[in-house]
Amino acid sequence: MSIPIDRPYIIDIEASGFGPEGYPIEIGVALEPGKKFCSLLLPSEEWTHWDFDAEKMHRIPRDILETYGSPLAEVAIALNTLLENQTIYSDAWVVDKDWLTQMYYAAAVPQHFTLSSLELILSEAQMKIWSETKLRVIEELGLKRHRASSDALIIQETYFRTRAATR
Repeated sequence: MSIPIDRPYIIDIEASGFGPEGYPIEIGVALEPGKKFCSLLLPSEEWTHWDFDAEKMHRIPRDILETYGSPLAEVAIALNTLLENQTIYSDAWVVDKDWLTQMYYAAAVPQHFTLSSLELILSEAQMKIWSETKLRVIEELGLKRHRASSDALIIQETYFRTRAATR
């Protein structure tokens, strides 16, 4: 049974690579309508893996992170403040959970919110129309770049529209 949530908070995380050596480089959260959080992450000194295929996808070179990335503890505290005691959702929970845990661990900050899989609140009817709805959302919102806050907003809007269409 799905929880009746009209517009859940959605998190998306971009990473340095697709395998187990990858680490988070950007975090985006879609919050209330018109409100988003997004931050590039300054990599921990221990985080050295870099996959150029991942870079091509999200278009964030490592030197941009080193110049504009925020310290991990700063981002962890900001997320805790925004999301305190709430459940937020990810459409890629398996990898996003690991990357979020990795960031909080490296920051030495406890996480004060719960990350859950979006599939836990999707109905079967929503799942059936998800892909076609998501393509329309991408086209209508005009969000072409593969970045964390844009992806989170697309997922949130797709959820909202599929829920409205299947009530």
